[in-house]
Amino acid sequence: MFLGLFFGSLLQLLLPFLTQSIVDFGISAQNIHYIYLVLIAQLVLIFSASTVDFIRGWILLHIGTRVNISLISDYLAKLMRLPMGYFDKKMTGDLLQRMGDHTRIQDYLTNSTLNVLFGMFNIVIFTLILLFYNVTIFLIFVVGSVLYFSWVSLFMDKRATLDHKNFAQQAANQSNVIQLITGMQEIKLNACEQQKRWEWERIQAKLFKLRIKGLALSQYQDSGAIFINQTKNVIITALVAKFVIDGQMTLGMMLSVQYILGQLNSPIDHLIHFYRESQDAKLSMERLSEVHDKPAEGENASGPLVDDIPDHQDIHIRNMSFAYDTTSAGKPVLKNINLHIPAGKQTAIVGLSGSGKTTLLKLLLGFYQPQHGEILLGDKALSTYNYREWRKKCGVVMQDGFIFTDSIAGNIAPGEEEIDKTQLLRAVNIANIREFVESLSSKYDTKIGSDGYAISQGQKQRILIARAVYKHPAYLFFDEATNALDTQNEKVIMSHLEQFFEGRTSVVIAHRLSTVKNADQIVVLDNGEIVEIGDHASLTKKKGAYYHLVKNQLEL
Repeated sequence: MFLGLFFGSLLQLLLPFLTQSIVDFGISAQNIHYIYLVLIAQLVLIFSASTVDFIRGWILLHIGTRVNISLISDYLAKLMRLPMGYFDKKMTGDLLQRMGDHTRIQDYLTNSTLNVLFGMFNIVIFTLILLFYNVTIFLIFVVGSVLYFSWVSLFMDKRATLDHKNFAQQAANQSNVIQLITGMQEIKLNACEQQKRWEWERIQAKLFKLRIKGLALSQYQDSGAIFINQTKNVIITALVAKFVIDGQMTLGMMLSVQYILGQLNSPIDHLIHFYRESQDAKLSMERLSEVHDKPAEGENASGPLVDDIPDHQDIHIRNMSFAYDTTSAGKPVLKNINLHIPAGKQTAIVGLSGSGKTTLLKLLLGFYQPQHGEILLGDKALSTYNYREWRKKCGVVMQDGFIFTDSIAGNIAPGEEEIDKTQLLRAVNIANIREFVESLSSKYDTKIGSDGYAISQGQKQRILIARAVYKHPAYLFFDEATNALDTQNEKVIMSHLEQFFEGRTSVVIAHRLSTVKNADQIVVLDNGEIVEIGDHASLTKKKGAYYHLVKNQLEL
C-alpha cells in the first residue's frame, strides 16, 4: 500500500516538469517530435497512475469491509454481554443508530486516512517544487493554507453540537418508524393513523430544522474557505505572471505552477474533509464507548465466575428488595422477599397484576441484580455463577417470548448447529404441537416469524414451551406460559408438563389458578411482598389472599 502511495506520488511529481518542458523546449524550439514524445510519456504516466488508483481502490474496499465487520461484530458481542437493564433504558432506534457510527469510523480508518496520507505525499512534494521555483510563491501558499485551515476550524464546535442533536433525533426517528411498523395492528384498531403520522411528521420537521442549520453552517464554512483559497490562487497567478513578464520565470514554469496549484487544491480539500471526519469519528467513538464502557454481566463480581452449574439445588432468596428506579425516589417493586424454592419441586407464584411476579422471575434468571439481599443457588450466591451458563441450565417461557424469523426447528432449538431429532420430537409432543407442524408442507423446516408463515398466539406459545423443553433443563421458569391457549390444549399440555416437571426445580407464574393447583407450594405476592405460602388445600382453607383470588375465578 505504502509502496503504491510512493509510486503514485512519484508519477505525479514528473507531470509538472513534463508540462514545463513541452512549452520551454518543444514549443519554443518548434520541435514537434519532442512534443509527441513528451505527450506519449504523459499518457504512460497517467495510465500508470490510474492503475495504481485502481489497485488502491480494491485494497481499500477489502480493508474497509474487514474493519467494518470487525467493528460491528465487537459491538454486537458487547451488546449481548450487557445486562437486560441496559436495554430497558435505551430506545431501539438509539442502538440501531450507533450501528451507523461504525460506518463513519470505517470510512475514517480506511478511505479518509489513506486518502489524506496519499494527499500529504502530494502536498509535501508539490510544495517543495513551489519552493524550488520561488520562495515568495511558496510562502504565499503556506500562509493561504494556514488561513484556510483556521477558518474551517472555527466551525468545528458548532458542527459537534449539531451532530449530537442530529444523532438523538435520528435515533428517535428510527424508534418511531419501528413502532409504526410493529404497532400497525393497534394503530388500525384505534383509528389513530392520522395522529401517528403527525407524530412522525413532527420528528421530520425537527430533523429538517437541524439539516437547515447544518446546511447554513456548511455554506458559511465553505464560502469563506473558497474565498480564501481562490484569493490565494489569484495572488499566486498574478505574481507568476509578473515574474514571467520580468523574465524571472519562463512560460513553461508558469504553466507548471498552475498545474501544481490545481494538484494541491484537491489534497488540501481532502485534508479539510479528513479534519471534519476526524471530529465525526471522535463523536462516533464516544457514542460507541458509552456501550463498550458499560460493565457486562458479572464484570462487577468480586472473584472469578463459576461455569459449572450444579443440578438439583435449592434456591434461597434472603431479604431481597428491588426497584427499577435506583434513585432515592424509586418505589420498590419487591420488598423484603424471603423464599425457599425446593429442588425437584414445583413452586407457583400468583398474585394480582403488578404485584412483582415477573420481576421476581427475572431476578432469578439473573437479568437484574437486587439492591438489597441475595439469591442463593445451593449454598453459593447466584451472582458468583456465570449467568450465561446458568441460563443454559434453565428452560424459560416468558409471557413476551420472541419468535425468530427462522424454521420451526430453528425456533425450538435456537443456537443449535445440529438439532437432535429425538429431543425435538419429544419437545413438540409435550407442547402438543406436533400434529400442527407435521400438517405443514415443509413440516419442521417451515419458516415462521415476521417474514414467514403466520402463526397464532397459541401456536407461538406452544413453540416457546417446546423450546424450553428441548433444552432438557434442570430448572424451569414459566411466566404465563399457557395464557394464550384454549382450555383443551391447556389441559393436555399441563398434563404433559406435570410429568416433565418431575425431578426438576420449576417456578411457574400463572393467572389461571387451575394450572397451579397441584404445585408443591404456592407463593402469593401482593404489592411486592409475600403475603402467603402454602399448597392449594391449606391456602384455600385459610381463606386469605389466595382464597379470594380463587374465588374471583370461580374455582371453588
